[in-house]
Amino acid sequence: MLAGAVALLLGACAGGPSPASGQPTAGAAASGAPRVELTIYGAASLQGVLAKVKAVYEAAVPGTGLTISTDSSAALETKIEQGAPADVFLSADTTNPQKLVDKGLADGEAVVFATNRLVVIVPTSNPAAITSPADLARPGIKVIAAGDSVPIARYAAELVANLAMEQGYPADFVASYTTNIASKEDNAKAEVAKIELGEGDAAIVYATDARASTRVATIEVPESANVPARYAGVVVTRSANAAAAAFLAWFAGPDGQAILGSFGFLPPS
Repeated sequence: MLAGAVALLLGACAGGPSPASGQPTAGAAASGAPRVELTIYGAASLQGVLAKVKAVYEAAVPGTGLTISTDSSAALETKIEQGAPADVFLSADTTNPQKLVDKGLADGEAVVFATNRLVVIVPTSNPAAITSPADLARPGIKVIAAGDSVPIARYAAELVANLAMEQGYPADFVASYTTNIASKEDNAKAEVAKIELGEGDAAIVYATDARASTRVATIEVPESANVPARYAGVVVTRSANAAAAAFLAWFAGPDGQAILGSFGFLPPS
């Protein structure tokens, strides 16, 4: 069905006859339909997901090629505002896609496609002997964080504020945690890399990034304090590709959800 939908869109844009619904794209390609190229901008935490999506989608829709670019959602949103040739933007938050919607740079509303959880990670050797998120406020702990505009930094700040209200956490938890921040990285993946190298004692990251690494250990945070990270995507208005909307619908649908789930992402709520 997806292949047929993409073929219909392409046929309509080309002004030629559209294939019958459900007709394989391979048949359309054989009849001379142009190759479809889509540039997908995705949050760094979607790197593994999008690598698999590329293989699955290109196999499902022959004649379609995906170019994947991942970085901080904030950095990608800025690039799109500056005219970068993206077709679809998949963000680790709803704020950055909404910026594009509000500025008339997105075609339609933002589509929430997944949620994520936050955890604390430490090197597998755990040299600072961290056993609880409360330890992030201990004197001398080197916390690796992200730049203030990066979604994971905003989620982490909310989590830290929530933890400060939990029983057993010191009254100055937020201030002490902030004092312990040793560096601010470009994105959550860079935070994980620093912890893997032992260049920090702990970091607050997405549960999916922690799961993907064999060189970090995970410290769970209280569910009462955890912050659901909501991921959303948009089709970029300046995209000349009619297949961009079909891709976003596929990614937010059952096939995309299956891939997201296999990496530990949760369904949109």
